Amino acid sequence: MLDESIDDRGTARLTLNRPERHNAFNADLIAALTEAFTRLSGVDDVRAIILSGAGKSFSAGADLDWMRAAAGWSEAENQADAMRLSDMLAAINNCAKPVIVVAHGHVTGGGVGLVACADLGVAIDGTQFRLSEVRLGLTPATISPFVIAKIGAAARRWFLTAEAFTADQAQAMGLVDEVAEDADAAEAVVAHWLAHIGQAAPDAVAAAKRLALDFADQPITDELRADTARRIAARRVSQEGRVGINAFLSKGKPSWVMD
Repeated sequence: MLDESIDDRGTARLTLNRPERHNAFNADLIAALTEAFTRLSGVDDVRAIILSGAGKSFSAGADLDWMRAAAGWSEAENQADAMRLSDMLAAINNCAKPVIVVAHGHVTGGGVGLVACADLGVAIDGTQFRLSEVRLGLTPATISPFVIAKIGAAARRWFLTAEAFTADQAQAMGLVDEVAEDADAAEAVVAHWLAHIGQAAPDAVAAAKRLALDFADQPITDELRADTARRIAARRVSQEGRVGINAFLSKGKPSWVMD
């Protein structure tokens, strides 16, 4: 259902492995993703996490059997179930490690939410994205904060029309960063990102990610500026900060750099 591996360079790979269901979500897959991202977020040796899907599609969103069962639940039961999905998305979005997503095939509904929660994304040419909820009489409510945070006002069109959009369109609106010709080209893009992440201080990367999340769309107030000053002061006196500055001044190489 969710395959996991970690290589000797600290790259964790999580693979959605329900190819017969186009990697659609059910309660078990949601729980597995939540657990994996929560756990890996705190593993010191992990430098980055790659999320991909086995088979013909990255993720087709909600599993039909799961949706069929939910139709018979009470509103309170559905709310609790939706919160578990939201908790999974938050675990990915707030993970202290850089999260890279590789999208292919069909990326539908909640699958788009997964892509939106990643820090970096590459889509293989031919990938088809769709926020299809309104065609089912539903809305993309649970994934909407994460999708809107990623693509902004562009979300309005796709939420309302449920029309498909291409990898190039996804890149243009900022849902993914790159479009690759095929799987090998996508791996080359991922390798390029990993090489750069491997040059950076792990705790500084986590703190920089937190900056992007905390300060997005915030007004530049005196309080916010004071917060930024506190954060950089803490980094300057941190072990990483001292090691990094000393290495730079002495033209040396910090211990975290991966060759």
